[in-house]
Amino acid sequence: MKRRQTSDDERREFAQAFAEARPMKAQAAKSAPKSKSGPRTGEGLDGATRERLKRGQLDPDARLDLHGFTESAAHHALLLFLKTAQSRGAKLVLVVTGKGARAAAPDEPFHMAADKPARGVLKTSVPRWLKEPGFSHFVTGTQDAHRRHGGTGALYIYLRKASR
Repeated sequence: MKRRQTSDDERREFAQAFAEARPMKAQAAKSAPKSKSGPRTGEGLDGATRERLKRGQLDPDARLDLHGFTESAAHHALLLFLKTAQSRGAKLVLVVTGKGARAAAPDEPFHMAADKPARGVLKTSVPRWLKEPGFSHFVTGTQDAHRRHGGTGALYIYLRKASR
C-alpha cells in the first residue's frame, strides 16, 4: 500500500499551527497556585486558623473521648459524632484517641511478641479513617491538639459546613 502524499496547502497549515503552539508547562506553571509554606498538617485550614489551633486559642465546639472503645465501636461512634456535630453547625471538634501504651522503641509500631496487643491503635486509625469516603465529606482539615486539649493524644477536626 502506497502512502498518501502531503499537499503544499497541508504543509502550510501545519507550519502555521505549529508556529502558534505554546508549551503546556508554561501555561500550567502560570495557573498553578503558589504555596507560601511547606507541607501542612491541616489540609483545608488557612494559616491563621492553623496557627490559632497550634497555640490552643480556639475552643472546640464538641468533644468525643474514644478511650476504652474497641476499633469498630470507635469507628461507628466517630462517624455518628461528626454527622451530629456538623448538623448542629459545629466548626471545630476535638477527638481524644489517647497515645497508647509507651513503646520500648519510638519506631516500633507494635510488639513483636504475638501475645501482646498493638499500641496506639486508635491514634493511628482515626487519621486514616478521616480520609475514607464515609468521613472525608465532613472534614476540612485535621491537626494535633494543643497540650491543654490533650496534645498528641487528641486531634482537632475542622468540619465543613453542612449542605442544606
